[in-house]
Amino acid sequence: MNHSLTECLEHHHRECDDLFATLEDAVSKADWARARLNFALFRDQLEAHFRAEEEVLFPHFESVTGMTDGPTSVMRAEHESMRTVLARMADALENEDEAEFAGESETLFVLMQQHNMKEEGVLYPMCDRRLANQAETLGARIKQVIEET
Repeated sequence: MNHSLTECLEHHHRECDDLFATLEDAVSKADWARARLNFALFRDQLEAHFRAEEEVLFPHFESVTGMTDGPTSVMRAEHESMRTVLARMADALENEDEAEFAGESETLFVLMQQHNMKEEGVLYPMCDRRLANQAETLGARIKQVIEET
C-alpha cells in the first residue's frame, strides 16, 4: 500500500472543513433552509469521522500499544466537546439565531483546528508507525465507515 493508514482521515479533515465553510456561508446570508441542509451534511460527515476513529483506529492503536489513557483518550474527550457544541449549533439554527450560531461556530472552528493539528501532528504518525502491518485492512475499514454516511 503506497498511502499511509491515516491519509484518508487527513483528507476527510479537509472535506469536513469545506462543508463547514459552506455552512457558515449559508448562515451569513440568512439562508436558513440551506444552512439546515448544510449543517446536516457537515454533522453527518463529522460524526462519520469520529466513528471511524473511535470504532476502528483508536481501538486498534490501543490494542497494539496498550495506551488507553493516552492520546486516544484525549481525542475521544475532544470529540465529546465538539458534539456538545454541535448540539448548541443545531439549536441556534432551529431558532434562526445568527449571533448564537456565530459564537458556537467560532468555538467549533477553534476546537476542530486544534484537534486536527494534534491528530495530524502526533496521533496519526504514531498510528502509521505502530499499525503499519495492519494499514491496508484498517484503512479499508476506515474508508468504509466514512462512506457509510
